[in-house]
Amino acid sequence: MKTDHEYDRGVVFCKTLGHYTIHAGGREFVCVLSSRLRKELIYPIADPASLRHVVRQVRGIEGIDPVAIGDEVTFFETEKGFGMITGILPRRTKLSRPATMPGARLFEQVIVANVDQVVPVFSISSPPPKWLLLDRYLVSAEASGLASLICITKLDLALPKNNLEEALDVYRGIGYEVRCVSVVTGKGLDEFKESLRGRVSVFVGKSGVGKSSLLNTLQLGLGLRVRSVGHGKQGKGCHTTSHLEMFPLDVGGAVVDTPGMREFGLWDVGQGDLALFFPELRPLVGRCKFGLDCRHDSEPGCTIREAVLDGWVNPLRYRSYLRLQEEL
Repeated sequence: MKTDHEYDRGVVFCKTLGHYTIHAGGREFVCVLSSRLRKELIYPIADPASLRHVVRQVRGIEGIDPVAIGDEVTFFETEKGFGMITGILPRRTKLSRPATMPGARLFEQVIVANVDQVVPVFSISSPPPKWLLLDRYLVSAEASGLASLICITKLDLALPKNNLEEALDVYRGIGYEVRCVSVVTGKGLDEFKESLRGRVSVFVGKSGVGKSSLLNTLQLGLGLRVRSVGHGKQGKGCHTTSHLEMFPLDVGGAVVDTPGMREFGLWDVGQGDLALFFPELRPLVGRCKFGLDCRHDSEPGCTIREAVLDGWVNPLRYRSYLRLQEEL
């Protein structure tokens, strides 16, 4: 049997019902999780010279599945094409959300690990974009230290008097990359594909925004493969934690879709931190009359409120900040 430093390494590309598909050395392995990864070892707290370093207690980890799509793991092969995961290597990045476990306790659910960018996908119409939801995605990406690439689909449905560009200019002015595409006319697709090249991207967005069609134009058949992951019997969506998959792109990089994700809460973002994850508000934090104690709501001498009144901060973005602040 291999020692700890002789275990093979691979990347988790698919997970479903307690099984994980790992790519390693050009091969695929279907693995289960070592029971040791679901347990926490409790050691005595004392001077190392006075107590032996032995396990005093073993308890189950209270939380969600510790393995996420994109994780680099160690494993050993138990039989041809099958194995057991023995360890999870440190994550370069992760995208998380809160999840409720029995007893109404909140735990971190890592949706995907070791990704380069979050791609919020919205349609110009049917359904129209919800800017609060976009801001929620962007804040979550900022809190995770991830770049964001905003994608607007169904550009061919734009009306002459549509104020979409005005709204998107707000995000461009903040520094976000924005791509508007149409799978009907092909407009914007080459630029969008280039923005995905060589990067691991996680797509987020509601159903009906055209993600499957968009993925099919990026790579023939990709949208159908992703859709088969995200839908169960009778068209009902599978929960994103029960079946997720990473799909390599021919241009380099990979995409992960998040089908069935009906909610997207913010993890590890406190009321005092929220403004830091709005890039246009970040430079103003701490400059209010009440310093870091200011919630930027109704306090006198609030620099952020003054910036909104002076036109330096967009009112809709400020409104999103207040809405998200209420949820924390």
